[in-house]
Amino acid sequence: MTPISKTPPPYPKTHILAASGIAALLSLTLLVFPSREVEAKKTYLSLELDNGSELVLLEQDDLRHDVPGSSLSTSPFSRVEQASNAQNSATQSVAADHIGSDADKESAEATPIDPLHKTVRVANGDTLSTIFAAVGLSATTLHQVLSSSKEATQFSRLKVGQALEFELTDEGQLKSLNSKLNDLESIKLSRSENGFTFKRDIVKPDVKNTYARGIINSSLFLSAKRAGLSHGLTMDLANIFGYDIDFAMDIRDGDEFELVFEQKVVNNKQVGTGNILSARFTNRGKTFTAVRYTDKQGNSSYYGADGTSMRKAFIRTPVDFARISSRFSNGRRHPILNKIRAHKGVDYAAPHGTPIKAAGDGKITLAGRNGGYGNTVVIQHGSRYRTLYAHMQGFAKGIRSGSNVKQGQIIGYIGTTGLSTGPHLHYEFQVNGTHVDPLSQKLPMADPIARNEKQRFMQLSAPLMARMDQEKTTLLALNKR
Repeated sequence: MTPISKTPPPYPKTHILAASGIAALLSLTLLVFPSREVEAKKTYLSLELDNGSELVLLEQDDLRHDVPGSSLSTSPFSRVEQASNAQNSATQSVAADHIGSDADKESAEATPIDPLHKTVRVANGDTLSTIFAAVGLSATTLHQVLSSSKEATQFSRLKVGQALEFELTDEGQLKSLNSKLNDLESIKLSRSENGFTFKRDIVKPDVKNTYARGIINSSLFLSAKRAGLSHGLTMDLANIFGYDIDFAMDIRDGDEFELVFEQKVVNNKQVGTGNILSARFTNRGKTFTAVRYTDKQGNSSYYGADGTSMRKAFIRTPVDFARISSRFSNGRRHPILNKIRAHKGVDYAAPHGTPIKAAGDGKITLAGRNGGYGNTVVIQHGSRYRTLYAHMQGFAKGIRSGSNVKQGQIIGYIGTTGLSTGPHLHYEFQVNGTHVDPLSQKLPMADPIARNEKQRFMQLSAPLMARMDQEKTTLLALNKR
């Protein structure tokens, strides 16, 4: 019988023990530092043996870890976008993972190195102090920057995603600091003989007139959004027609709106909107028009297409887009007292903190606690009219007894103070001391456009109305195709 020879192990024991140790250490590392998968790549951890063969210890997706010291850490230090660091990191990655093409290597080698230029993008929890430290600047330099001028403190009001660009001197001192606040505005701080000089650059956008149209089938805001209008522009549209239309109860499916407004553009990119120049709103079959006009004294307001004033002495509702929860009634059962008691106003339900506006110009006769009304504001408008706003959460800044207010000015916020079952505004309207229903009261009109301005107004109004007619006709024709 031929003796059975023992086959030697394919790898030395020392190599196998080393491989086991590395694998255990790697497993422990993955357990201690939970990872966040950012970029998945196939990686191989191997050990080259004496005989030239290769022992594969691990083959799995490469998980880049978000831990302190890693290239993806959220620390400001790791977010300093320095060209030299990026090049070194790319080179090391190619060497370690054995991946990448010759083109990648050439691109990395061609990346310019500028150690004096550093950019940090603000993340949650960042402060100007931590960012200065990240780029190697001292607390003394930070103090010099912030104390150089009142405007310089704007650099400390950071927003997530904002980029701060640092230029350093050969000695590593701050030469300049620049940040773009938005598409139209940037700020810069430059070292001078006397410290630092602050400069604000504002780009003047191109302004073009844009047309938009929408039909309401759910809410004004959703329909306006589909038509390409911003939230602010939609609010402006509602405020223009707020004297004639109660947006809390009058809006119906099928209502239609169209407008010509200013659009601000920089390098063919929309960066904001300006004023509404003309608008038309059809509510329950009745059409209202509005044209913006600036008189010879520089005062701007909206008028009907024929020059009649859009503005009335009182706005129809003091809370935007609230829901009417209780109407004016002489026989309503009080929800808390549980007895028949006249409800001498209208209740507008809205979330806590919703702003409340003064219905008209006037003088505040009461701003304080008022029994079951809770926090209350009472405004006297001339000798005939008085309005009351109750159950407020609190008063706006500057609102106090004896102060004057303007129509549309914020006077307080929706709350539940006093005898109230939920957040709402109780709104009363009095004429010569008698309570009337504010929903049915015919509101007094403001003055129409001045006679000596009428011809100039019509020269502006007619082309704007014609523009909306033409745009609407073209849009409807395209939709029929």
